[in-house]
Formats: sequence, structure tokens, C-alpha cells
Amino acid sequence: MGRDGRGVKAASESSIEISFMYKGTRCRERIPLKPTAANLKRAENHRSAILHAIATDSFDYAATFPNSTNAAKFAVQKGDVELLENYLDKWLDVQKQHLKTSTYDTYRKITMGKLIPWFGHLRVSAIGKKDVKLQLAKVEATNKTLANIQSVLRKAMQDAVDDEVIETNPFHGWCYSKKEEVRERDEIDPFTKDEQAVILASLEGQGRNLIQFAFWTGATSTSSVVSSSCRAR
Repeated sequence: MGRDGRGVKAASESSIEISFMYKGTRCRERIPLKPTAANLKRAENHRSAILHAIATDSFDYAATFPNSTNAAKFAVQKGDVELLENYLDKWLDVQKQHLKTSTYDTYRKITMGKLIPWFGHLRVSAIGKKDVKLQLAKVEATNKTLANIQSVLRKAMQDAVDDEVIETNPFHGWCYSKKEEVRERDEIDPFTKDEQAVILASLEGQGRNLIQFAFWTGATSTSSVVSSSCRAR
């Protein structure tokens, strides 16, 4: 069991190993601490916290030991251990195979320039509406631009569902938008073909049909229709 039978021991000159039972398996993990008497005591306390979490069914292996190979072994779904940055990198490679070059470039710019810098450190299953709200609230941009960013994220997360990386898409049927000032006169700001492609790719069912119809007919209310479809439900 390690030091005095307490499940901790010096593993090297710069690390301490703790051991514990989880789901019928003996697990051993290293903590990057020099094995001094004080640090060994800290490791014991850390192990005690883990045992309490296991006993109360609140232990998150991936959060406690994100770089451990055991985390993947015990994960309920792949998204519990895979970082969003890694998933989006692979997702972009797939998109490149079947998207037009111009559309792919739009996806890539949004993914590499916005999504990964903002959310890449999160696990795929961990990102939620709160993360998006907090980030986009700080962005100086129109709701049209915010909708485009979220359309790419929504499409990536839906593909993650289809790939069985996560169980549900937290952004399905939802989109964050800011309250904009009322303009004295309308300003025409039509979507480009690439922007239309991004928006349509993130929608499905009657919502997609409605927006596509608006694009095809050149409806003057297209922007407002898209904005309305992007509000929280």
C-alpha cells in the first residue's frame, strides 16, 4: 500500500505515487511532488479526498488525472477525456474532404482563430452554453458574426454526437445573441455564400428549410429570420 500502508509512496526523486481501488481496479497515479515528509502527508490527504469522492460517487477521473491512461479506460464517453482542441483539429481534417475550399477556409478561420483559442482547453463533453455566453459577451461584433461563429461550433458538436464522442449537442436549437440598438434606418448587410453555407450546415429539419427558403427568395427579412432562429429556446 505504500507509506505505512496508507497508499502513498515515493516513486522517484521528484514524484509520489498514490494507489486506490476504483471500480474493482487497483489504480496507481503519480503526483509531481518531491517525496518529502510534508509532501507525502499532502499526498495522503489528496488520496483521502479521492476515496471520499469515490464513496460518494462524485469522483471524476479525467478531471483529477487528465493525463492518465486510466482516465480513458474509465470514461463513460470519449468526450470525457478528449480536449476540444484535439477533436476540432481532427474534425477540420474531415471537413476538408467534402467542403468547398471557400467554405472550408471559413470553418478553419473560425475554428483556429476563435474556437480553439477560447475553448480548446476544455474537454469535449465539458463545454456548455455558459462558456459560450461568457466568451461572446466580451466580443465586439454584430449578432451576425456571433451567429457564424456559433454555427461552426454547433456543427462540430453535432458531428461529435454522430461520432459517439458525446451523447448530446448542448447547442442544438440554441444560440447566444446580444441586444442590439434599434437603427433609425435599415442597413442592408446580406450573408455571403460562404456564410450561408456555414449557417445551413449547422441547421436541420424545418429550421434549415425555412432559412434556405429565405436565402433562395432573397427575403428582405433574412437576417432577422436567422437572428430569430439563433435566440435561446
